[in-house]
Amino acid sequence: MIPNPQQTRDKIQALAAIVGADQVTEWAQIEASFQDQLSQAIAPNSHPDCVVYPATPDELAAVMACAHRHGWRVLPCGSGSKLPWGGLAQDIQIVVSTARLNRLIDHAVGDLTVTAEAGMRFADLQEILGRSRQFLALDPSYAATATLGGIVATADAGYRRQRYGGVRDMLIGLSLVRSDGQVAKAGGRVVKNVAGYDLMKLLTGSWGTLGLLSQVTFRVYPLPDASQTVLLTGDAGAIQSLITELLQSALAPTAIALLSPALTATLTDAAALGLLVRFQALPISVEQQVAQLTALAQSHACTATLPPLPPDAPTGFPDVVLWQRLQEKIEAPGQGPALTGKIGVVPAQAVAALTKLVAIAPSPLLGQIQAGSGLGLIRLDVADASPELVAQMRQICQGAGGFLSVLAAPPAWKQSVDIWGYGGNAFALMQAIKHQFDPQRLLSPGRFVNGL
Repeated sequence: MIPNPQQTRDKIQALAAIVGADQVTEWAQIEASFQDQLSQAIAPNSHPDCVVYPATPDELAAVMACAHRHGWRVLPCGSGSKLPWGGLAQDIQIVVSTARLNRLIDHAVGDLTVTAEAGMRFADLQEILGRSRQFLALDPSYAATATLGGIVATADAGYRRQRYGGVRDMLIGLSLVRSDGQVAKAGGRVVKNVAGYDLMKLLTGSWGTLGLLSQVTFRVYPLPDASQTVLLTGDAGAIQSLITELLQSALAPTAIALLSPALTATLTDAAALGLLVRFQALPISVEQQVAQLTALAQSHACTATLPPLPPDAPTGFPDVVLWQRLQEKIEAPGQGPALTGKIGVVPAQAVAALTKLVAIAPSPLLGQIQAGSGLGLIRLDVADASPELVAQMRQICQGAGGFLSVLAAPPAWKQSVDIWGYGGNAFALMQAIKHQFDPQRLLSPGRFVNGL
């Protein structure tokens, strides 16, 4: 839908009266890179009238109340790093960015909790926590630019899920603005407070369809004293038996990532099925666990190596560059059109499923699955990603007790497939929840499962 010039001016004036003229940007004035990100989230041949940047929770609530009165359809976002993920929003009229809601509210060092506005970048929060030798135990995609609200909205936990759990396990409180501009809260600022627990679960992974997060509270953890990552390679049978024994052992890895041969090759010379295992604890504990894992690998005919680190690897936890390298290969900014998919399988089926996915891919498949949870990501060139191939890959994942959802792909390509592939029995309940929170379907219409 191409905006009407007079209607556009009216919207901008109404929003500027709330937040100030310098916090509203008309479409034509948005910088090209952000326009491109927005275009990845919106149905082709349309664009919003403007982007509005509320700088306080009150401004955010007033903006949504204004949108509700006028029936404007809204696309929420933070920095925009994950806008290319998910379905294509329909007939969006305004974009509401929380990027300027980026203040630290409270860091209770002794209680191991932190409260911040939803637009704060994950990297900035980690820097603040690091001054007290604490950290938020998540490892999201686009970690340098991702905002806290975007991480919650997409439930993007990353590799640390093996040890610490998912986003909803970290989240102990939140504030949100409903589609009508009313403010709601759940949870609190202490770990033992469980009020509103269900609401926090509901908002985690809701893709901006139920409300706009304005503030979040997380539990945090002390920084470990040492970190070491081991790469194990071998054939499928050996890797599967190794994973089974590793998960049943007394070892306590922070992360276990099963890697496709093409992804393993980015860390070492061997293009073989790989298992990347990270230990973080006291130095003596890390040393002993690495030794035990090495012995375990040898008993399963797998090769254990310490992947080489670049000369400029950071001091403290130099192995962080290995995990960053994996994420960068999957994210692959600037490397041409690609399809990125989120997959899930029963953990015991992870090796078999990844092996089958690699076998049917026309070109080397970049893929990783977290061995403990069965969740992972795959990436392949769009030129190779026909709807038929995606259907085959989805069938493999479903046959392994899981799913395949397309996260990122060119908008025109997304229109040719069911990107979510949801076949469960909860859709009627999801519709009812959407109607309860957003009866006018103003928030991210079309972004979530089956066009929610």
